[in-house]
Amino acid sequence: MALKQILPTSKQKSIFYIHLVVFAIANFLMWTMYDNGAKGWVYPWPAWLTAAWALAVVGHWCALWTTFEDKNYDEFMRMSDNG
Repeated sequence: MALKQILPTSKQKSIFYIHLVVFAIANFLMWTMYDNGAKGWVYPWPAWLTAAWALAVVGHWCALWTTFEDKNYDEFMRMSDNG
């Protein structure tokens, strides 16, 4: 029994691409402005935001392109309603 992949709609894809573009623009701006011309070492605070947001983008991608049909979902819901 092969699992059937659920393909994303065009609206879901466009929302993901908007997320990706905003991520790229925001990170470009953060990394170009973070030291603001300071002399010496400056704590790279944008690294935390970049890492967290990158994880969110990867999760968004996974939710879109790695979702598969669960054939037993209806049976599970029917069983949980009776019990």
